[in-house]
Amino acid sequence: MDISVIVPLYNEAESLPELEAWIARVMEANGFSYELLFIDDGSTDGSWSVINSLAESNPAVKGVSFRRNYGKSPALNTGFRRAQGDVVITMDADLQDSPDEIPDLYRMIMVDGYDLVSGWKQKRYDPLSKTIPTKLFNATARRVSGIHNLHDFNCGLKAYRREVVKHIEVYGDMHRYIPYLAKNAGFTKIGEKIVHHQARKYGKTKFGLDRFINGYLDLGTLWFTGKFGVKPMHLFGLLGSLMFFIGFVAVIVVGAMKLYNMHSGHAYSLVTDSPYFYLALTMMVLGTQLFLAGFIGELVVRNAPGRNHYEIATELRTTDPSQS
Repeated sequence: MDISVIVPLYNEAESLPELEAWIARVMEANGFSYELLFIDDGSTDGSWSVINSLAESNPAVKGVSFRRNYGKSPALNTGFRRAQGDVVITMDADLQDSPDEIPDLYRMIMVDGYDLVSGWKQKRYDPLSKTIPTKLFNATARRVSGIHNLHDFNCGLKAYRREVVKHIEVYGDMHRYIPYLAKNAGFTKIGEKIVHHQARKYGKTKFGLDRFINGYLDLGTLWFTGKFGVKPMHLFGLLGSLMFFIGFVAVIVVGAMKLYNMHSGHAYSLVTDSPYFYLALTMMVLGTQLFLAGFIGELVVRNAPGRNHYEIATELRTTDPSQS
C-alpha cells in the first residue's frame, strides 16, 4: 500500500464528507493505493455515524472511535499503530489542510529520501492572538530541539516514512513535538514543505491559549528525557555536588572569619548569628537532596525493562567459514 492518511477528529461531522471526497479525488488522480483512517476522539456530534456512511461507499475508509475524548496525541498514536502504508500522512479534519499537498509529500519521502516532512503554513488565516504565540513557541522549539529548519512544529499536515511512526510513541500532548520525538529515535532527515492554509469552513477550533503553557512544559520534559532520561545522575548529581560544595565552602569561610576576628581582637559574633551560615546550610541540604534524587533515578533506570533497548537501523552478518 502506498499511503495511509490518518485524520484525528473531534466533532467534525460537517467537514468529513467533503474531506473524504477530496482525498479520494487526489488518490485516484495520482494512482495511489491508500487507506483513510479516521480516529474519532470521542465526538458527540454524530461524526462516527458519518464515518460509517463513508466506509460503506469507500472501502479505503477505516475508523476507530474512542469512548471519550482523550486528545490528539492518543488519536495519532492509535492511527500510527494501525497504519500500513509505505508513507503515512496526517492531517486535520477541519479542511484547513489541503489534500492536494499529498503527492508532493509522498515524493519527498519516497524520492528525496526524507524520514519526516512537516508542513509550514507560511500564510495563515488565524487571528494575531494565535499567530504571535505560535511564532514564539516555534522559535523556542527550534532552539531546544536543534531542528533549525522547521518553522511550524505543530502543523497537522505531516508525512512520515512508515518506519518512523512504528518507532515513536506519541502520548500526552506530545503531538506538537513529533519531529523532536523522531529525532530522538534516530530519524534525523527531517524536511519542510510550504503548504496552503485554508480558513476554517465548519465548526470552531478545539484548542485554547492554555496549549502554549502546556507546550512549553512538554518541551522541557522532552529535553530532559532526551538528554538525561537514561542517566539522571549526570544532571542531579552534578547540580547536587556543586550546591553542596559551594555551601560547604561558605560554612568554612564563615567559621574562618570568626576565628580570624577572635585572634585579631576584633568584634565578632556567633556563627549562628550570620545569615550566610543558614544560606550555606540550606545549599548543603538541597545539594544532598538533589544528589539523592539522581541516585534514586539511577536505581529506577537500572530496573527499567527497556534500559537496554536500542533501535537498530541495519545489521551486517558474516558467514563463519568453519560452518560451511
